[in-house]
Amino acid sequence: MTPLVDVVMVLLIFMMLVGKFGGDEHFLVSNLPISQTGAGGTPPPKDFVPDEPLEVRVDSPTPDRFVARAGQIQVTSGATLRAQLTRMLAQMQAAGTKADKVQVVISPARNVRYAYLIECYEAALQSGFTKVSFATAR
Repeated sequence: MTPLVDVVMVLLIFMMLVGKFGGDEHFLVSNLPISQTGAGGTPPPKDFVPDEPLEVRVDSPTPDRFVARAGQIQVTSGATLRAQLTRMLAQMQAAGTKADKVQVVISPARNVRYAYLIECYEAALQSGFTKVSFATAR
């Protein structure tokens, strides 16, 4: 009888802990944009305005360096990319586009190292963009 009571108490304590932590959040908050395609198939709301995409293509011609292309710019370092993206954001804001209405999509080639992707991701965040995501390797 004693082992049965011990097991029931362990299960009871486990259920109390799981119930306490699981009740705080009903859904996960995401800053990713609503996509027209996807598995859900739910149409966007009537007053929905999609974010303006800004694609940053990252390629690695040699294993020791990378090349990032965004619009008309082509850079080979994270610091230069950050400066160029900061300038692009300033131009977009001067044209009336808010920073939270621009979706930066980092699109890597198959041969790009993760360190270069992280460098591009940090450059985009440090330049002031709030929505930064990754595309699948091309």
